Amino acid sequence: MSDNNMQEVRNITKKSEDFSRWYVDVIKQAKLADYAPIRGCQVIMPYGFGIWEKLQSQLDERFKATNHVNAYFPIFVPESFLTREAEHVEGFAPEVAWVTQGGNDVLEERLALRPTSEAIIGEMYSKWIQTYRDLPVLINQWANVIRWEKVTRLFLRTTEFLWQEGHTCHRTYEEAQEETLKMLDVYREFAENVMAIPVIYGQKTDSEKFAGALATYGIEALAGDGKAIQAGTSHNLGQNFAKAFNIMFLDEDQQRKYVWQTSWGVSTRLIGGIIMVHGDDNGLILPPKLAPVQVVIVPITFGKNDSGEKLLAKAREITNELKKAGVSVQIDDRDEYRPGWKFNEWELKGVPLRIEFGPKDYDKQQVVCVRRLDREKSSIPISGIVDAIKAKLDEAQKALYDKALKYREEHTRITCDYEEFKKIIEEERGFIYAPWCGDSVCEAKIKDETKAITRVIPFNGIPVESNQNCIVCKNKAKHMPVFARSY
Repeated sequence: MSDNNMQEVRNITKKSEDFSRWYVDVIKQAKLADYAPIRGCQVIMPYGFGIWEKLQSQLDERFKATNHVNAYFPIFVPESFLTREAEHVEGFAPEVAWVTQGGNDVLEERLALRPTSEAIIGEMYSKWIQTYRDLPVLINQWANVIRWEKVTRLFLRTTEFLWQEGHTCHRTYEEAQEETLKMLDVYREFAENVMAIPVIYGQKTDSEKFAGALATYGIEALAGDGKAIQAGTSHNLGQNFAKAFNIMFLDEDQQRKYVWQTSWGVSTRLIGGIIMVHGDDNGLILPPKLAPVQVVIVPITFGKNDSGEKLLAKAREITNELKKAGVSVQIDDRDEYRPGWKFNEWELKGVPLRIEFGPKDYDKQQVVCVRRLDREKSSIPISGIVDAIKAKLDEAQKALYDKALKYREEHTRITCDYEEFKKIIEEERGFIYAPWCGDSVCEAKIKDETKAITRVIPFNGIPVESNQNCIVCKNKAKHMPVFARSY
């Protein structure tokens, strides 16, 4: 193995030097995605798509456990549909891509390429829902979305991306609100227990809510450079879209009423969040529950001889034993690369556990297990390897969450002084709790002067005290939101 090839695996910009460059280096060198030959688009490569498949399958289980079913709606949205809800179309107008011609024929009506699906789904729901017996409607779709973004970044913001969007209809506001918060909690639980990312969750301000929604709620994570990442949103749409699309039902009292709706979604930007929250100077660090390969076994042999063949046979036996136990494991028995190169490559890919197995280990009937997060090493007897590896994976999952939580706590501050607020945002970033009067003028001033945005008003945050005043206008504070610069 040449030194140049070894260097190629290690050639990643340090996070501390240029976080944005580091982020792209990790994605490209770990072969998660690449730039497509189309403006703002990406190609998700097999390893990156493997992470998305794990995300998708585990989220889908949670949706179905909460009685949702999957469907699929067209990517084309007639312009007349999109313009029915004025606030909605105004919010998305700058990002809409239009189809104006089909084959050689100019279309009579422009078709939007799905920026989101409230319009086309609303039209269908108006046909499907007739009486209260048709409610609730609990539908989710996995689809692609097109938004003509001006500035793009792999996974975080691209012209086309993959997502899921839930769209539900209910008899009452209370039922819709219960659904909205239930799905927000599904996202919170998934982020923390599967992605190993601690999140702050709460309500968005009116200026930050989804266009056309009655209220928007979100979960917010903190990246390794102190910027916030929106990791999921859930919207109570009220009756705005129901009235625009005439989605009505005959209730038990024989009165025709508009339904109450919700929508909620996450996208492939979650992969970007995982990279930014957990990665280090050596590449990816994946939570075991989402890693396409949870364990890699690297046999260390010295040529093709009898002892080497015995060692390889035992390594393959261990691989099969772990596979049968449900562990996602891969053996790296390539003989064209040295063990050190393999170690670097699998570290770059973020595989949670590496098993090293050499002649001395064979003689002792043990393996050496190395944890990706901190390179902690331990010896494990082969006789009890399945239970031991499963325990190590659980420990790695928890350790990753604990590390991310520690980082967030160290980069979360409280201030009632605007000048201190500006200094923190400029020099240290992170989450800042600060008192706010609730006026959008003060909110806009903070954003314009500091580039910090109100992320959420947390449900379990810091209560605003009676003697606290807004950091901008000095009037009585109503809320204690979390502010941050964001992606």
